[in-house]
Amino acid sequence: MQVHVSPNMSRITISTTNGFLDFMKVKVAARHLSYRTLFYSVLLLAFLLPFVFIFTAVITLDDFEDCTSLDCLGRLGPRLLRRANASPVSHATTPIPRSVRRNIGFQRMAKEIFGVLLQANNKALPEGMVVPESFNDLVAEMRAQHYDPLTFALKLKAMVEQLEEKTRLAKLQENLYRHVASSSVPKGMSCLCLKLADEYSSSAHARGQLPNPEFVPRLTDNSYHHFVLATDNVLAASVVVSSAAKNFATPDTAVFHVITDKKTYAAMHAWFALHPLAPAIIEVKSVHHFEWLTKENVPVLEAMETQSEIRRYYHGGHIIGTNLSDSPKTVASKLLSRSPKYMSILNHLRIYLPELFPNLHKVVFLDDDIVIQRDLSPLWDIDLHGKVNGAVETCRGNDPWVMSKRFRTYFNFSHPLIAQNFDPEQCPWAYGMNIFDLQAWRKTNIREIYHYWLKENLSSNLTLWRFGTLPPALIAFRGHVHPIDPSWHMLGLGYQFDTDLASVQKAAVIHYNGLAKPWLDIAFPALRPFWTKYVNYSNDFIRNCNIMES
Repeated sequence: MQVHVSPNMSRITISTTNGFLDFMKVKVAARHLSYRTLFYSVLLLAFLLPFVFIFTAVITLDDFEDCTSLDCLGRLGPRLLRRANASPVSHATTPIPRSVRRNIGFQRMAKEIFGVLLQANNKALPEGMVVPESFNDLVAEMRAQHYDPLTFALKLKAMVEQLEEKTRLAKLQENLYRHVASSSVPKGMSCLCLKLADEYSSSAHARGQLPNPEFVPRLTDNSYHHFVLATDNVLAASVVVSSAAKNFATPDTAVFHVITDKKTYAAMHAWFALHPLAPAIIEVKSVHHFEWLTKENVPVLEAMETQSEIRRYYHGGHIIGTNLSDSPKTVASKLLSRSPKYMSILNHLRIYLPELFPNLHKVVFLDDDIVIQRDLSPLWDIDLHGKVNGAVETCRGNDPWVMSKRFRTYFNFSHPLIAQNFDPEQCPWAYGMNIFDLQAWRKTNIREIYHYWLKENLSSNLTLWRFGTLPPALIAFRGHVHPIDPSWHMLGLGYQFDTDLASVQKAAVIHYNGLAKPWLDIAFPALRPFWTKYVNYSNDFIRNCNIMES
């Protein structure tokens, strides 16, 4: 087929290629285009084209999302032509919101960064790598050396590992210092004992009989409420007794049996003789006043005298047996388990209550690091259902230090003697505030079981358990414990600085078990006032020894 166009474009002829002419004549109207029209047309285009270019660029950049040129052009068409019927589902015509594009960009960046960090994590640090001291040093070094991403990640890894090690060592050092602080006697409290002992030797009033002769029969009268407290801390004993007496509904029925050691007896007696809490009755006795407490009856006394290894374990260096590669929490537990108090006869005294008080039927035993905030007389009305020990269980909470414990927390279940005899998931209970039925106790062999396992631990080189007196008691009292409501006894105030203050205020007894005792400088400031409110800082002895509230 051939097409012939006349010179003046007025006629067009089309013919086939087979030799026959098939004329198709098309007449085209003559077109006259003046130069003026052409000039104005070009001028108009020159004015409009920049705006069209800018508009096109804005739309293209707004819709750009990893598209090819043709794809972007396809997206641009409907926007320019305002096509209302463009499908909203089509990827080529649907605009992506800017926030979505930003998130996608962040995800891609995060994926790339994670990939680099993963490479650095799987790669050993080069030997002799110089680790920047701060992030600013790292940035400056990176700017000067033009590090690639992997080198930057390795430098960052080295910095983090170095900081982790410094933090761990600092935590270990803190735990050691706290252990030393908790095991020592503050200067003010030592002064208090000395001044009271001096007062005992020089003042007949300080040596007065406790209680007065007319009240002695109440010491064995079971119609009264009997408390037992064993401690060598005069200030702590005064807080326990005064808080219990002041919150007791009928203080004239309260009888407090305070037991201390020989060196503290004079000071303890002088304090309560000079500061009575009438109408409550207070008796102060020393361990040497109990003829029953002999080496033959108390294995701890024999062990301390005959086994030098035991003395070194509890009274040797504070870091013996610890490993600097252990976690700070593990080291803290090891240090706590080596506290000399666990070999003190005062700490084992509660297991001998039926023998020390043969005429009493029921007593409440109190530790010296507690504060009583409510009337405790209802404890005597609790039905123990034939059990010996009314105590709060410590497996009913979520915190790792106090209320989420099991037998595995206290015992070494890698030792066959422990693994064969006990369940690691068994629920323990707490010392600190216990109601003991001494009549039911006298019908059991609790003391014999306690002695047996104490000797087993000594013969096993102290490898059966940690934490002194509670583990053998957990064994000895198995099957003899009646759980009481946790509101009676709140624990952990010496461990947890973030203890809920509302719960503290509601508890009948709050227990500062742990290192941060309320009379120490390391006590938690928010929890200390619950204890200091029962200390009379205007007292002459306390003031002269510079014992201050904060």
